[in-house]
Order: sequence, then C-alpha cells, then structure tokens
Amino acid sequence: MSFADPRVMQAVQAFLAGHQGEAVLALNTLAAAGHGEALRAVGELRWGGQLDPDPAAARALFERAALAGDRVAGHYATNLMASGIAGPRDWHGAVARLDEEAKSDPARARALALIGRMKLDEGGDPFAMPASETVSEAPHVTRHPRLFTQPECAYVLAVAQAGYGPSTVYDSQRRLVRDPIRTSDGSTLHWLIEDPAIHALNRRIAAASGTQADQGEAAQVLRYAQGQEYRPHFDFVRAAANQRRQTALVWLNHDYRGGETVFIRAGLKLKGKRGDAIVFRNALPDGGVDPMTEHAGLPVTAGTKFLYSRWIREARWVA
Repeated sequence: MSFADPRVMQAVQAFLAGHQGEAVLALNTLAAAGHGEALRAVGELRWGGQLDPDPAAARALFERAALAGDRVAGHYATNLMASGIAGPRDWHGAVARLDEEAKSDPARARALALIGRMKLDEGGDPFAMPASETVSEAPHVTRHPRLFTQPECAYVLAVAQAGYGPSTVYDSQRRLVRDPIRTSDGSTLHWLIEDPAIHALNRRIAAASGTQADQGEAAQVLRYAQGQEYRPHFDFVRAAANQRRQTALVWLNHDYRGGETVFIRAGLKLKGKRGDAIVFRNALPDGGVDPMTEHAGLPVTAGTKFLYSRWIREARWVA
C-alpha cells in the first residue's frame, strides 16, 4: 500500500504494527470527510482481510474513493467492473472508464490500445479462437498455438514486472503459502490489478478450456532463471470442495534453453513458442485425480523462462 498523504500512510503503518484501534479511528475520520486515499486504505484493508473482510464492501469503498479523486482506487473499480469480482460485471462500462483513464495515464492507454487490437464481442469474449489440437489423450492435453500475440505477451510481462516474489500456492484453507517444490519467482495478477486487457486474455483462456472466466484462480506469471525448476507434482488439490479441474499454461517467451514441461508417466515433453498454450485436465470424469497428470518444469539451463499459469476450478472461484 502506498499513499501520498502522510496521515493516511501513518495510520496504515500503525494498523499493520498492531495499533488497530487508533489507526481505524484516524482512517474512518478522514474517510467520513470524503478523503479519497483514506477511503481506499480502508477498502484495501477490508479487501485483504485485515479489517472486517468483505470484498463487496471494499469494492464500494473503491468506488467512493474514485469519486473523491483517488486515481488508484478508480483503477481498482474499473478492473473489478470488467471482471465482475465482488459485484456486478459491466464490460462496456469498464472499457468506457478505461478510455477516460487512458487520457492521463500511459499504462491505462497501453491496456486500452491492446484491447483495441483484440477481436471481442460486446461482453469481452473472443469472436473466434485459433485452431487447437489434441497432443495427448492420457493425460488429456490440448495445444493452442498463438493463443496470445507477441504484443500481448509483452504487455503481460510489463504488468507482472513489479510483483515478483517466491512462488506460492493455495492450501486447503485458500491461503497463499510458499510453494515447497517450485523454485521460481511468481507475480500474481490478482483481482485488483487484473485490468480489462488481462481480463480479456483470461476470457480467451476460458474459451480455450471450455469454462467460464470466473472459474479461474488469479493468473500467475512464473519466472524461471537458470537452474530453477518445478519438481514433479499434481495440480489436483486433494479433498478440495471446488477442485482444480484444468490447468492452462501460456509461454510468454521461448529464448531460453531447457525448462520443458514434462508429463512424467506419459513421457510427454512440451515446449511452446511465445504465445503458445496448453490446457490439460487434472481430474478424471469421476472427480478423482488423474495419475497421468503428474508433471514437472525441467530446470532452465540458459536464459530466463516466463510462463503464464492459470488454475481452473470446477465451479466459480472468485468472490
């Protein structure tokens, strides 16, 4: 969290340091007076679960903060409107808002320009999809050449750049924890920064996988430097009430060596060109784990590998 007003920044720091009572009082006093940054701060704390977790209430606070002139909150509100997270979805309205934001913000202008080059219907879904092919029946894997364009791959990498940290996974309580078997760094394109352009790409992945966009977890951009790998594992989550039925992977570059995706038991080794994708099923028709989906990302031997990863649940995952 970053705020220009020192009163807001000090209150947030006090809250995070354990002085919640006085911090909340200070923020609420400013928010009641219509202070945009204070409204956003309370919204971010509620969104993140540190203060009375309520995504819908947080979204409403972002809307109020945007009306009070807070630009960051306005971006959050636009992004959530595009995806339909924690409230109604309005693709047309979100793009109209993005158009206004693009007039004064180069990053938003790049997102708008990217959307302008996509062939989308009124809801933000792709009009047509590239041809795909089945490369394996057991496990069931389909290849989708050029699912993302070169400019789209470059845009994703730019959005992800500021967010890299040790790769994480969701545990059975939907908490993000350090991944014990993946040595890469990851940048999560979470709901607040999933802008309309990224959301349109996620809707394309949904079309490729035959699912709805709201079944997907937040996408991650994975960065594998030389020597980094993803050891053999399953994406299936045992005892999960809302199972990870499918996984989608998009190669964002190909100028590296090693790093192939290998399905261990099938002896299937895959490496795509920039923009190529694969989608594979993690579960059998009876809902159990497909043992043939055990897979690994082999160590990168030269260069850096970037991969767009999206786990797709059986039912709606988002708030």
